Amino acid sequence: MSDTPSNIAEFSVSEISFSIKRTMEDAFGYVRVRGELGRISRPGSGHVYLDLKDDRSVLSAVIWRGAASKLRIQPEQGLEVIATGKITTFPGQSKYQMVIDALEPAGAGALMALLEERKKKLAAEGLFAEERKKPLPVMPRVIGVVTSPSGAVIRDILHRISDRFPLHVLVWPVRVQGETCGAEVANGIRGFNSLTPDGAIPRPDLVIVARGGGSIEDLWGFNEEGVVRAAAESEIPLISAVGHETDWTLIDLAADLRAPTPTGAAEIAVPVKADLMANIDDLSRRLFSGLSRLLSNRRTELRAAGAALPAPRDLLALPRQRFDTAAASLERGLIVNTRHHRSSFDGVSSRLSPYLLTRGTAEARRKLDDMEARQTRALTVAIQHKRQAFAGIASRLTPDRLLQMAALGTERLDALTGRLDRAFQTRIAQQRAQLDGLDKLLTSLSYKDVLARGYAVLRDGTGQPVRSATSVAQGATLAIELADGTVDAVATSGGPQLKKAKPKPKQAEPSKPASAGQGSLF
Repeated sequence: MSDTPSNIAEFSVSEISFSIKRTMEDAFGYVRVRGELGRISRPGSGHVYLDLKDDRSVLSAVIWRGAASKLRIQPEQGLEVIATGKITTFPGQSKYQMVIDALEPAGAGALMALLEERKKKLAAEGLFAEERKKPLPVMPRVIGVVTSPSGAVIRDILHRISDRFPLHVLVWPVRVQGETCGAEVANGIRGFNSLTPDGAIPRPDLVIVARGGGSIEDLWGFNEEGVVRAAAESEIPLISAVGHETDWTLIDLAADLRAPTPTGAAEIAVPVKADLMANIDDLSRRLFSGLSRLLSNRRTELRAAGAALPAPRDLLALPRQRFDTAAASLERGLIVNTRHHRSSFDGVSSRLSPYLLTRGTAEARRKLDDMEARQTRALTVAIQHKRQAFAGIASRLTPDRLLQMAALGTERLDALTGRLDRAFQTRIAQQRAQLDGLDKLLTSLSYKDVLARGYAVLRDGTGQPVRSATSVAQGATLAIELADGTVDAVATSGGPQLKKAKPKPKQAEPSKPASAGQGSLF
């Protein structure tokens, strides 16, 4: 390399980077760029980093947090937009980028594509489902209106409500166009829902979201996702009256009912007071007429029933006669009954003299004293007999006598024990001999000995013995039982072809008869 000094100026890295930055900002002070949104990143700082691209190039861009909060539309990947801002560089990485101040869709076609995509997304979440929609109140007491307080829409709504059915109307003022339109409308819907029914500000029974007609850009705030979610989450029935009859927005799909115009929303919200009063008057007249006819019919029926009944004196005449007859018979009966009881009392009293009572009492006392004396003598004799018997038994129970009786009992017990042992051994021998005989008989009758001599037992698929060759069909599954086990086989000749049957489990070998019980020893 040549050591000849050069007259080319030297720059530091920062100097050359900031020089390029100033050059680009001077050359592209303020530009509008059309392209498709690619990668979009939203870090926690609130800034938005994205790519603008076409079929040949990609331009990095950033939207600072302050500008991002004022955007008319939120950037979404795949949306074709026109970005307005300036071209600058990022000296820290030697990159150039565009700082975007404003973002707008590139024509109505892009907006409609974005609208259709958002509609599909929210519909998939069920926000437009019919089962979510609530019925409107027939006669609301308070109506809340979310709209601009200075436009003709609110005047039309108030005028129509005043003509049809005057009631309390609450207005939540919002912007119905611009960047903050969607957020303000969503806050208005949620604000009405947050009111308490018994609070200082009454909670509406019905909410109307209204705006006049306009282009798709003017109505775009009512297509924002926040507005749609607020309308779907509203606990208060909601009527959407945005635009004219031919206009439609996403809030129309999420609302409980869509009105063609704001005036139409007012007509749907309240009935006509005059019609209601006329209907009430007609129902009152019909009710009064029906009650009059009912009373007249009941009065006629009552008179007919009264005419068919007998007179009160005729109803009481026969019972009164029976009463008089019974009263006359009662007097005579009381006199006869009294005389009969007096006669009976006189007969009894003649037999109850003081002498008879005294004699009866003395006789009863004598019998009682005699029975007491007899009982005393009998008890004394019984005690003497028991005492004599006890003395006789006591005289025989001497110690020697007791020892003699114990020795005799022990001797007798030993004799019984020996007899029991001999009987037990004899019974066991008999049972063992009987068991051995049965075992020999079973062995002589069992086919196992035949198998041991080289023979086999052929069984079919159900485990039954095969007794004839003609009963075996071609293809049948067989089991050959030998002395030391069982072998499965398939018949290769015989009757018609059969489906292969699943062999049954091997039957258990007959067990030897259980030994007879011990039985009685005596």
